[in-house]
Amino acid sequence: MKILVIQNRMGIGDNIIFLPFIKAISKKFNSPVSILIKENSKADQYLGHTSYISEIIFLKRDNKKKDIHDGLNGFFRLVKDIKNYNFDKVFIFNSSLRFYLTSKLAGIKDIYQYPLFQKHNQHITEPAKNLLKKYLDIDVNENPEIQIDNNLVQKSFSEFYLDKNHLNILLAIGGSGPSKRIPSKTFISVMEKIIQKRKCKFFLATGKDEGEQKILNEIYESKFKSICFALDDLTIAETLPIIKNCDISICNDTGFAHISSALGIKTITLMADTPLIYGSYNSNMYPIIPDGEITVTHNTQGKDKINPEKVFKKLISIIN
Repeated sequence: MKILVIQNRMGIGDNIIFLPFIKAISKKFNSPVSILIKENSKADQYLGHTSYISEIIFLKRDNKKKDIHDGLNGFFRLVKDIKNYNFDKVFIFNSSLRFYLTSKLAGIKDIYQYPLFQKHNQHITEPAKNLLKKYLDIDVNENPEIQIDNNLVQKSFSEFYLDKNHLNILLAIGGSGPSKRIPSKTFISVMEKIIQKRKCKFFLATGKDEGEQKILNEIYESKFKSICFALDDLTIAETLPIIKNCDISICNDTGFAHISSALGIKTITLMADTPLIYGSYNSNMYPIIPDGEITVTHNTQGKDKINPEKVFKKLISIIN
């Protein structure tokens, strides 16, 4: 049985949110599945050891620049690419007619898809739940799961100076936009409170954006430099075993928050400027919202109102 899942939302978080549905399909048919997903999901960096996914096919479409799957020629190129796999079934987590026609012309016999033309204001996961319930009679309520080779986890423990006598903490201090990046002073204040209770090591995960690097340097050059380890020169794949070895994570709304929680790590998510569901859909996630807010969404602009005392108290309640 050759099965394709199409999930074309952007980014790491959106991809990870859909992993329980992909896993459920794989379990139902007792077969790993292939996924068609956008390149910026970086799925090849964190799903390489995940047993229920057999192959990652990248959808090369870009709104800013014309890519090989854009436009009419790109449509037929995608049809050709998909046809070469000889898939028996496809599950389309999208209401687009384009993907239905792509699957049809690629010769896929069984096509399961969201209702067409209903993309506007569509809930992130409810249509996926409804799709699998309707066609496969499956109720999906699991956490996303990223798998990793345990040998890599054991190897990284010694290579990156992790210590069972310390509290090993991932600090994901980056973010896809400035409004998601909590100031360095907030993280430093949390670090100050934690080390009064426990010996700690902090692993700083971020990208190479200038704004992210500024926050990294401000933390790294603080009085905590000797117990901080920057991960920005590593690929996502190289960070996975390090994250898996951490006892807990404190993360901005960034790909590392989604990866950490999907690796089974208790993850405090600092939600400043995106819908709360992105920091609360996994039972391993513990969201902190800005002071004075009852929820958080786009344009909350709350990065300066994340209370370090609340973060600290949440961490203590988790580790205890």
